[in-house]
Amino acid sequence: MGETDNHQAPPSAQAPPPQNLGLSRGPTWVPAEQLLQLHYCIHSNPSWPEALLLAFQHYIVMLGTTVLIASNLVPLMGGNHGDKARVIQSLLFMSGVNTLLQTWFGSRLPVIMGGSLAFLLPVMSIINDYNDHTFPSEHERFTYTMRTIQGSLIVSSFVNIFLGYSRTWGNLARLFSPIVIVPVVCVVGLGLFARGFPLLADCVQIGLPMLILVIITQQYLKRLHAKADHILERFALLVCIAVVWAFAAILTVAGAYNTSKSKTQTSCRTDRSYLMSSAPWIKVPLPFQWGTPIFKASHVFGMMGAALVSSAESTGTYFAAARLSGATPPPPHVLSRSIGLQGISMLLEGIFSCCVGTTASVENVGLLGLTHIGSRRVVQMSCGFMIFFSIFGKFGAFFASIPLPIFAAIYCVLFGIVAATGISFIQFANNNSIRNIYVFGLTLFLGISIPQYFIMNTAPNGHGPVRTNGGWFNDILNTIFSSPPTVAIIVGTVLDNTLEAKKTAVDRGLPWWVPFQNKKGDVRNDEFYRFPLGLTEYIPTRFL
Repeated sequence: MGETDNHQAPPSAQAPPPQNLGLSRGPTWVPAEQLLQLHYCIHSNPSWPEALLLAFQHYIVMLGTTVLIASNLVPLMGGNHGDKARVIQSLLFMSGVNTLLQTWFGSRLPVIMGGSLAFLLPVMSIINDYNDHTFPSEHERFTYTMRTIQGSLIVSSFVNIFLGYSRTWGNLARLFSPIVIVPVVCVVGLGLFARGFPLLADCVQIGLPMLILVIITQQYLKRLHAKADHILERFALLVCIAVVWAFAAILTVAGAYNTSKSKTQTSCRTDRSYLMSSAPWIKVPLPFQWGTPIFKASHVFGMMGAALVSSAESTGTYFAAARLSGATPPPPHVLSRSIGLQGISMLLEGIFSCCVGTTASVENVGLLGLTHIGSRRVVQMSCGFMIFFSIFGKFGAFFASIPLPIFAAIYCVLFGIVAATGISFIQFANNNSIRNIYVFGLTLFLGISIPQYFIMNTAPNGHGPVRTNGGWFNDILNTIFSSPPTVAIIVGTVLDNTLEAKKTAVDRGLPWWVPFQNKKGDVRNDEFYRFPLGLTEYIPTRFL
C-alpha cells in the first residue's frame, strides 16, 4: 500500500535518514592492522634475563607435542624406552635447527618449527606394512621402520621445495582474501581440539587443576599488584607447570594411582615415561643413526600428501603469528620461500632420522598472544634450549617427563587464542555481507566437519575411509582430508574466487589486502620480512 510497483517509496513520503545506532549506543572501533597491546613486537626485544626465561617457556610449550609424537609412534614400531628417548632427542635437535633457519631465511616470523601430526597416517601405514614381517627382534623392526620413514621423508621433502622455490605456493596465496584467512586460521586452532580437553581428561586429577590455575593466575591474580601483572602475565605458565607437576609427583609417591588402570597410570604418574632412566647423558644426533634409508614408492607417495598438508598448516599458522607479533600479513613471496625452506628442513629431518616432518607450532604462536611478546629474538634463543637438551639427554628427559595432561591444559588456552586471532581478520572485510557470511560459515564448518569424519572413520591401524586398491592413493587422500587447514584452504579459496568475486572485491577486503601481496606494496613488508645483515642483495630473487 505504501509502495509503488517498483517497491520504492512515493516521492511525497521521504523517509528520514537512518539513525547511526553505533553512535547512540556506544563507541565503535576502527580496524587495527597491528595489535596495540603487544609489549614487544617482532623486532623489539625484552631484556636478556627476561628473554632467556621467555625462551625457556617456549621450549617447554613445544616439548609436549614432541613427546606425544614419540610416545605414540615408537612403541608401535617396536622400539623400547631408549629408542623413544633418542627419537625425542632427534626431534628436539631438528626443531632447534629448523626454527633458526626459518627465523633467519624463511618466514622471518617468531614461529617454532616442530613435529607435525599430519605425518601420523603415512607413518602408521609404514608401521602396518612391517607388522606381518618377521624380524630377529623388535628392535630390528624398529630400525627397519625408521629407515623406511627416513627414505620417505627425504623424497617427499622435494614436494615442499618445489612448491616453495617455484613460487607455486605464493601464486596460490594470491587467491587468498581476509574471507579465506579467517576460517583457515580459525581451524588451525580449533582443528586441534583433540589435543585439548580430551587429552586433559586422561588424567583429570592434574589436567583440570592445571587449566583452572593457569586461567586464575594469568588473568586474575596479575591484577592484584602492578609487579604481579608484569610477572604473571609473562611467566604464569612456568609457575603453574612447576606447581602442578610437583602436585602430580606427590600423588605418584603417595600411591594415589597404584590401583588405577594402566592408561590412567601412564597419563598421571610422573615416573611412567621411563625417559630419565633410558636417556643417555650425552648423545649428539647424527645423520642416518638408524642406518641407510630405505626407499619404497608406495610409502613415499603417502608421505607426499603429509608434506602438502604441513604446508597448508604452516601457512595458516604464519598468518596468526604475524598478527600476534605485530607484523603485517606475510606476502606471497615470503610464504613461498618459507614453504621451500620447510622442504629443506624435511630433507634434513630425513637425514637426521626423525620420525615425522616439520610444521609451524600452533601452541607457540598462541604463547605469543598469551604473553603479549612477539619478539623474534626470544624464539631464536629458545633454539638454544632445544639443541642443548637434545644433546644432554638426561637433562632433557627430566622436562620431557612432565605428564601430557598438563600440556593439554595449556593447549586449551593457546589453541583458543590462535582460533580467535583468525576471527580478528574479519574486521578487514564486510562482515555484514550475506555473501561473506556464507563463504566464511561454510568454509569453517566443512573445515571442521570433513576432517572429523575422516578421523572418526580411521581405524587404529591407520586405514581411513578412502580404501581403494592403491594404498599410496588412500594415504594421500586420507591425510589431506583429515587436515582442517587444508580442507579450509581448498573450500574457502574455491568459493571466494568463484562467487561474484569481482563484484564483491570491496566487501571481500581486497583494497586493504592487495598492498600486502607485493614486495613494495607496503613499506612495512620489507621492514618485517627482509633478510638479516643485508643478505637480500646477495641472494637470487627466486629465494627471496
